[in-house]
Amino acid sequence: MNTDSSILDLDLSKLSQIDDDSFKNFFDDMMADKGTREQSVVTGRVIGISDDWVTVDISFKAEGLIPAAEFRGPDGEMTIAVGDTVDVYLDSMGGDDGVLYLSKEKADLMKAWEEISQAVQRDEVVEGQVIARVKGGLQVDIGVKAFLPGSQVDLRPVKNLDKLLGETFQFKIIKFNKKRGNIVLSRRVLLEQEREEKREETLKSLTIGAIMTGIVKNITDYGAFVDLGGIDGLLHITDMSYGRLEHPSQMFEVGQAIEVKILKYDPDSQRVSLGFKQIRPDPWEEAEYKYPVGAIVRGKVVSIPDYGAFIELEDGIEGLVHISEMTWDKKVKHPSKLVNVGDVIEAKVLGMDVVNKRISLGMKQLEPNPWDVVEQRYPAGSIVQGKVRNITDFGIFVGIDEGIDGLVHISDLSWGQRIRHPSERYQKGDEVEARVLDIDIDKHRFSLGIKQLTQDPWFTVHNRYMYGQVVEGPVVHVTDFGVFVELEDGVEGLVHLSELAHDGDDWHTHYPENKAIRAEVVHIDPELRRISLSERGALERAEGDVDGYMQRQGDAAARLGDVMGDLSAKFGGDES
Repeated sequence: MNTDSSILDLDLSKLSQIDDDSFKNFFDDMMADKGTREQSVVTGRVIGISDDWVTVDISFKAEGLIPAAEFRGPDGEMTIAVGDTVDVYLDSMGGDDGVLYLSKEKADLMKAWEEISQAVQRDEVVEGQVIARVKGGLQVDIGVKAFLPGSQVDLRPVKNLDKLLGETFQFKIIKFNKKRGNIVLSRRVLLEQEREEKREETLKSLTIGAIMTGIVKNITDYGAFVDLGGIDGLLHITDMSYGRLEHPSQMFEVGQAIEVKILKYDPDSQRVSLGFKQIRPDPWEEAEYKYPVGAIVRGKVVSIPDYGAFIELEDGIEGLVHISEMTWDKKVKHPSKLVNVGDVIEAKVLGMDVVNKRISLGMKQLEPNPWDVVEQRYPAGSIVQGKVRNITDFGIFVGIDEGIDGLVHISDLSWGQRIRHPSERYQKGDEVEARVLDIDIDKHRFSLGIKQLTQDPWFTVHNRYMYGQVVEGPVVHVTDFGVFVELEDGVEGLVHLSELAHDGDDWHTHYPENKAIRAEVVHIDPELRRISLSERGALERAEGDVDGYMQRQGDAAARLGDVMGDLSAKFGGDES
């Protein structure tokens, strides 16, 4: 004890005589004996904790100080306690203030670099957390900061690298330079290795008809690519659902796990065709029993082409309501006037074709057919009223009831008035009255007549006209053999060119339409609906030429024969 004390006293007395440089060399030699050097990691024990500093004993005469911030966690709490053993980095010792300056962070960094260096030598995988987005890629914390190029993040380019921030992955170190502090990582290398292992395992069970689970990797307009485990298969949009599908995204999303059936597989090209709907029963197998002809069904309108509307009865089964089966009203020109996409409607099954997967539906069959009662409501001879709905070259259509139009043929508009086109007398929307002429229920034809509302003027023509009577009327028609003069509505008379006052080559110019002519009645035939007139006779009668008048009366029969022949040659039959 005394010996040690004297030695210590001797040493101390000597130390007091040593300058600073000699002291440092002496200190270094003594620390070397203990295995401790500056710029190295040593082990110490925590002996004190304050707000700013942590005091650590590294078994040296002086105590070391470390900033307390190096021991605080994310929540600000201290992660150590007095008595804990820690590895620290000896930054400097023996300074002017006699304090050892230590660092826990540097110790951790040196240990990390050492562990990473050993991992590189052993070709091991390291784990790290993505902490920042940097130019060209990401920064990863693996104990030290390392660089992950964008091309090494995944098997396919990642459009949004920010979504990986905070994520933890395993990486392979592909470049390592400790002196420059440069570390480059790759996650893609590990994924490629994993994919190859999965591929080999998948190939063992990849057979046509097999049902496998895969992950949706990508979605396009025409389908979805599914990762079966190292091998991608195409699930075409037509093999996704038995029903109508506008886009694959309506059924699937990227990252979703789904079961699929192997439809085709080419080992050479390793192309795989997948099916999703094939795992489930085809709804058409029971359609004939679920939707028999005559049944009333309910469905949603999913499409409206020009010729009708498609109704979805269930997923995979649609029926067509043709436009002709939508309503009894034939005036509807487009299905969109009756239904909209998304409407839920009821219809009657009219036909079933399981082979071609077609169902014919009808909507109007759920409503009473107005033609079933039209004959009772509108018997022949009755008078009806309605508005002109359509005008054609051959007549006018009159709306009689919902879905029922009657046709007034142009020949039934007037008893005798010459009508070139029905629009000369009627317009759409005009209120008209007509008589029912005929009803054909099978052909859905309703014949009407307007002229039939009045009596045929030819039935009583003898009561109003007689031989020798002078009449007057406008020219309504000019022919090669004479002119027709309107005597009254429905009654016309013919003045043969031989009975015209002007019979020269230019006689046509003297008889424009609507010119008023006075003529004498020379013949009447109600059955043939003909009246023969003479303009010359009227003039002679007015001039008092009795002899000429009597002579003309005697020649009337002969001239009438000529007229009849001319008419027959012109019209090929009866003509007024």
